[in-house]
Amino acid sequence: MAHPSEAEMKLNLYIKFLKERLFFEPTSATMHYNLGLAYSQKGQLDEAISEFKQALEHDPNLVEAHVNMGGLYYQKGDLDQCIEANSRAIALNPKMAIAHSNVGFAYLQKGDTENAIASSLSALEITPDNFQAYNNLAVAYIQADQPQESIEASLKILKMNDQFAPAHYNLAVAYRLTGDMKKAREHYEKARALGYPIDSAAEAEWRNVG
Repeated sequence: MAHPSEAEMKLNLYIKFLKERLFFEPTSATMHYNLGLAYSQKGQLDEAISEFKQALEHDPNLVEAHVNMGGLYYQKGDLDQCIEANSRAIALNPKMAIAHSNVGFAYLQKGDTENAIASSLSALEITPDNFQAYNNLAVAYIQADQPQESIEASLKILKMNDQFAPAHYNLAVAYRLTGDMKKAREHYEKARALGYPIDSAAEAEWRNVG
């Protein structure tokens, strides 16, 4: 049986401390929120969600609790709850870029490209260097058959970090859609060199491109 690491032991002690504090301060939104974060670190998703909900009962304006809860719902595969939690955060703070970006990502997973694009653009209005939002856009524009817009989004990512493998892969797909096979091959090879995960079926499909 593996022994817990020092970090695990510290986290367990921190959780014990918070639970003891909550015994004396059961209405402390901050304590519930911190316990939710600690449970998240342990991978105890249901316990973390429960603590974030209790934090919000005592402080409905705790925006970060909505965002973190949305992330946990995403991990559980519940995209609708993820969107709902992040949307509540946006209602409280319309300038919370991460919430807009998270909503865009969830809509992208649902195949709702229109809302994915709209939410990602909202995130970029607030933080113009938002990697996730640009990547959401690049994929959503490919799915919406707008390869040129996808190319523009990915090129903006590469201006910030030219080693970002997903951007190279999205460029490969988008350039292929435009018929520019040379650039498609170039970015495909770059994505693969940077470790982008490509399955054997995709590898076979790309073999004769460019």
